[in-house]
Amino acid sequence: MRSGLLVGQRAGARLRQKEEESRVGWRFRQFGRKYWDDPAGFVQECVRWREDEAPAHYQLAALADIVPARRIAIRAPHGTGKSTAAALACWWFILTRSALIDERCSDWKVLTTASVHRQLKKYLWPEIHKWGRRIAWGKVGREPPTERELLRMEFNQRGPRGDVLGQAMAVASSNAEFIEGAHAEQVFYVFDEAKRIPDETWDAAEGAFASGECYAMAISTPGPPIGRFYDIHRRREGLERWQVRHITSDDAIAAGRMNAQWAEDCLRLWGDKSAVYRNRVLGEFAEDEGGVIPLSWIEEANDRWHEWNDNGRPGPLVSVGVDVGETDDPTVLALRHEGNVIGELRVHPGIETMQTVAKVEQVLAGSAAFAVVDAIGLGAGVVSRLNELGYHVIRFVAGAKSQKKDRSNSFGFADVRSEAWWNLREMLDPESGDEVALPPDDKLTGELTAPTYREVSGARLKVESKDEIRKRIGRSTDRADAVMQVLNYPEKPVDWKYVSVEKRRSGGRQRVWRR
Repeated sequence: MRSGLLVGQRAGARLRQKEEESRVGWRFRQFGRKYWDDPAGFVQECVRWREDEAPAHYQLAALADIVPARRIAIRAPHGTGKSTAAALACWWFILTRSALIDERCSDWKVLTTASVHRQLKKYLWPEIHKWGRRIAWGKVGREPPTERELLRMEFNQRGPRGDVLGQAMAVASSNAEFIEGAHAEQVFYVFDEAKRIPDETWDAAEGAFASGECYAMAISTPGPPIGRFYDIHRRREGLERWQVRHITSDDAIAAGRMNAQWAEDCLRLWGDKSAVYRNRVLGEFAEDEGGVIPLSWIEEANDRWHEWNDNGRPGPLVSVGVDVGETDDPTVLALRHEGNVIGELRVHPGIETMQTVAKVEQVLAGSAAFAVVDAIGLGAGVVSRLNELGYHVIRFVAGAKSQKKDRSNSFGFADVRSEAWWNLREMLDPESGDEVALPPDDKLTGELTAPTYREVSGARLKVESKDEIRKRIGRSTDRADAVMQVLNYPEKPVDWKYVSVEKRRSGGRQRVWRR
């Protein structure tokens, strides 16, 4: 009797479970049918927005473009919510396609790619995870992902036999073959920071449009007027099927996504003609004409610095560049680590000669590093005192005569300063192999892109003087000068030896580089 009662209870529980699963499955399918072609509606109705927030009008407009246009490309300034729109678009696609497996599609894929893998790991996928926690799962009609799933750069939908029916993943843009091989009945590509994604990756994805239902969303802050992302926005022949959208700073300010004071500060910092201002604040394609160093090269060096920093800052300190401040200019120390890495900039406003010496000594103490010091004016006293204390110092004299040639052996230089700036340009060139890494500092970026150059008599290159730059942009290039100086010399000059010398201030001995 008791056994029969238990069997009946279990059978009833299984029936109720099946009924619940059927009901939940029906709700999920209804969700998929309602929002299959409506990503903007999904974002407005199935995401939990706080009282003080809402999707920006341009985000909703871009989302509404996805289905009719199939391919959309969005260029916009920093801070406008590009990654948010892309993350929400990913969730719309993942959930609607998962809901209607076997009804409207047999399988699906979401492939996210970017110019560097770090962009996916640190920005896009954390944004995807963040908005996954903000979805109103009750309206969707299924259980939310687990916290474990929301820590991975991949989502899978499996069938009854464990086979993968849907998959969202991060793919390196250098792996064009993998992108080309991503076949499914429904495919959604997301190109993040698209301005530097190579053409081979775009071409690989293009093949998916030949069959099946394929969508693509490309987002980026603009860069120089080159590359496939630029060609899409200039409507190059063969790329007209992409629908383009330019989100302006005015759009972002009106939507409350950009601080108007920040935009004004950037205008004063970089100037309205600079590429960095036009790219990052106005959302326009631009490159400084006649500039020594292109902005895109600096951004690549910033990416390498992030990788170095994420890996625990490996490599010892090898040297420090010192631009000695005069009058209202700060003194800047650029710390160079092994591997052509500028680990950090230390900016000290309003300090005197002996204070500068103390700051440099603090950096050099206990290491075999040497200093490269601007030896004009107040810098001469810093050089003398550091030498007295037993440290090795290279005197950087900007106006001295240069004996060097550029790497092509085609040009000489009007002075040492021009030589050093051109050396920095050549080291930052992506084709050089020097792999310079620079810290992401807005003032440093603006200063590095500021100088122009011209050819003078005798096939020599002359870089714009510091005074001329100050008149044009309203400040001195102190940060850039410290970096330029320290990178103008090898990590270990060939005619130096590592020797033990007596410390003159505190006694004892230390190891330093000497000629």
